[in-house]
Amino acid sequence: MDPYIYGLYSLVYLFLFLLGLKLSIKHGFFSWLNVLLLVTFGLVYDNLVLAMGSIIGKGSFLEGLNVMRYWFHAFFTPLLILFSWEAIRETGIHWLKGRTGLIVAGVFTLAMMIAELVQNTIGLKLEPSESYGVLSYESSGSHGPPIMIIGVTLALLLAGIILWKKLKWKWMAVGVILMGIGSAVKIPIESDAATNGFELILLISLWATKAFLEKNTDQATR
Repeated sequence: MDPYIYGLYSLVYLFLFLLGLKLSIKHGFFSWLNVLLLVTFGLVYDNLVLAMGSIIGKGSFLEGLNVMRYWFHAFFTPLLILFSWEAIRETGIHWLKGRTGLIVAGVFTLAMMIAELVQNTIGLKLEPSESYGVLSYESSGSHGPPIMIIGVTLALLLAGIILWKKLKWKWMAVGVILMGIGSAVKIPIESDAATNGFELILLISLWATKAFLEKNTDQATR
């Protein structure tokens, strides 16, 4: 059942990517909010590889596809810190509008990329894994607490709370909180894919946030 769920996820993420591309063409690509396109593309790829693993079968080709999952995760996911910074900046906090805010966000993003590369990506060793009908290649060792995920989550949560307080937009914060609950609480469902639905909820909330902020900007410039 899980391969079909991952396949469905990949289609929903593809829809979000195409919708986001349309929004970016309409409102312009020169916004850090558009890093969400890269994050979403990474999730399209990730879920598609998981969905197709059992069809492709064991071997170096599938292993190579799975290696790219880890590299995309290391380079794309930390970009959500820049998304968070731009979202906060859109609320009108003045010190974030200058170079200092961008430098702080950029350094934090780079630090999280390096942390993920060192902790989980460089020297990666994968082993075949089969679970609930999904064939994939997974990291063979435990690497300690997920530093990058913690950093990105804190940035998203801070941005979500500020948006809620300043613009009365609660959905980004709600998406982050639900994602946190889904990651922390063991759900009694015989599926690995089902729990990834919380990740999808988060991405939907982020795309909704992007659309909300761009609509606000359009109204302010009229």
